[in-house]
Amino acid sequence: MLHKIIFFLVFVAGGYIIGVREGVNYDGIFWGAGVGLIALILEYVLTMVGFGTVFGGLVGLSIGLLFAKLIYLPLASIFTSMDGTYIEVMFNTVFGYSGLLLGLRAGKDFTLANVVKAFKSRAEEGHAKVIDTSVIIDGRIVDVCEAGFIEGTFIIPQFILQELQHIADSTDSLRRARGRRGLDILHKIQKMTNITVKIVDEDFPKIKEVDAKLVALARLMGAKIITNDFNLNKVAELQGVTVLNLNELANAVKPVVLPGERMNIFIAKEGKESSQGVGYLDDGTMVVVDNARKKINQQMDVVVTSVLQTTAGRMIFAKLKDDADREELKMARH
Repeated sequence: MLHKIIFFLVFVAGGYIIGVREGVNYDGIFWGAGVGLIALILEYVLTMVGFGTVFGGLVGLSIGLLFAKLIYLPLASIFTSMDGTYIEVMFNTVFGYSGLLLGLRAGKDFTLANVVKAFKSRAEEGHAKVIDTSVIIDGRIVDVCEAGFIEGTFIIPQFILQELQHIADSTDSLRRARGRRGLDILHKIQKMTNITVKIVDEDFPKIKEVDAKLVALARLMGAKIITNDFNLNKVAELQGVTVLNLNELANAVKPVVLPGERMNIFIAKEGKESSQGVGYLDDGTMVVVDNARKKINQQMDVVVTSVLQTTAGRMIFAKLKDDADREELKMARH
């Protein structure tokens, strides 16, 4: 109450000062008191009714008067000056009052918090991503999110949760372990501060395949799909859905290997061709080495001959260092 009295006295004092400067003496006090009283009344109305209601009412009244003007203007020439005045007042009254009522009703739910929430949800929907089962079970998505390369809203449909639960309840021990790992991964993602996990109930009963349901959901929500499934990647792209493939991301951040580069490889097994041996880099990239079939279980120096990059992964073809040196010596002699 004290702050209202001070507020009112400030207006009175301001009115008095302005009145003295304008030469109207004490009349400024009454003007200041009047303005202060109006301000207090407005504060009371805003407090009791709410800013949203008042704002909505003003907007509705303005739109109603605008409509009245637009409707009356084509009819103005029909009426005489006296009749026209009455008709214009009638239109303004009817449309203005109607707009005021509609604005008051619509403004009840208008708050700054609701506006911020609406814009926030729109922004989140724009960055929404639908998660494939394979990515959840894979687990690398956790590391990518923790590194901050992916953020926003993760959409988890109920049919994906049901599939995970079905896998986790499998009688096969390997499938059961994969399903439980997927559920653990989801639990970790839910705890991340830069990720919002949203469980949705949207389903497509007419669609039987889970991958097809994912694509339909992504199209419906305007979201992207995160997967490491090569076939889902292609199907989604054909239907105009943006795909974030974790395998492509992994390949993109692998060290660049160029033809002619030398490396030391452990030959782990036989290759498809009769003379080939196969080894692996630390990141899991397969290295196919010519004439290395007899070098299995040995650490060998090799020279890269070519690199094959695909959506499914990367393969490096190489030859033994001794063979490469012999070829270089032969070429030098010629």
